[in-house]
Amino acid sequence: MTAEPGTLYVVATPIGNLDDLSPRARLILDAVAVVACEDTRRTGQLLTRLGLRRPLLSLHEHNEAERVEQLLGRLRSGDDIALVSDAGTPLVSDPGYRLLAALREADLPVCPVPGPSAVIAALSVAGLPSDRFHFEGFLPSRSAARRRRLQTISAYPQTLVFYEAVHRIDACLADLAEVLGPDRPATLCRELTKRHETIQRSTLAGLRSLRRDDPGADRGELTLVVGGQMTESDPNMAELERVFGLLAKELPPGRAASLAARITGAKRADAYRLASLPDPG
Repeated sequence: MTAEPGTLYVVATPIGNLDDLSPRARLILDAVAVVACEDTRRTGQLLTRLGLRRPLLSLHEHNEAERVEQLLGRLRSGDDIALVSDAGTPLVSDPGYRLLAALREADLPVCPVPGPSAVIAALSVAGLPSDRFHFEGFLPSRSAARRRRLQTISAYPQTLVFYEAVHRIDACLADLAEVLGPDRPATLCRELTKRHETIQRSTLAGLRSLRRDDPGADRGELTLVVGGQMTESDPNMAELERVFGLLAKELPPGRAASLAARITGAKRADAYRLASLPDPG
């Protein structure tokens, strides 16, 4: 008699605050036969802090291809497996794609256990349009390649979301300001959900100044949210900018944007983007 196959659970884990782990995620991590993870030491520490003990199997960018058949074999034999990343939701700039593609091909069960994500957390507090966004992940580490990639996405109207390493963020902000323009609205989130969480809202040029005054600027994990390119196709755009500028001196940004759109006949979305606010719909 053939055993029922096991299920691969794709489990989101905290990006900082342990209280963000869902009760369901904890139950799954306590019940599976093995936890596949990027770094067994880091995940081992997480499980220990949760009071859990589970076998761990490393799955990272250097060994994922060779691990796939091993994990498929365990699933076919009936083992349930949890896939986790070092923090947040697996497969978002993390390993796991090859495994999930193989499961899709083999028609084996997979189940999401959603939870923390630095991308969504940053978007939720950025004060920039979130109805559409482009997640770019990490830009190239070298400036020339980074600028080429930024040129490719510079005209995207969607809000842009990036991950960046703390030792590269200043050079990255300089390239972003040069390619996208120093006045693009942007929000830099450092150490989200952690004790020293810092959320800085400004322009690309302004963020560079804010970082110089941040005593923790050289530490932590970063998520950067940048406003998309405003469309110039609307003939009312110049007038919208003029009217909004006048109203914003006397009214809150949201009210000024709403009135400016009504007065000029411009699109509400353009008015709220000008105010660096999401359109309330």
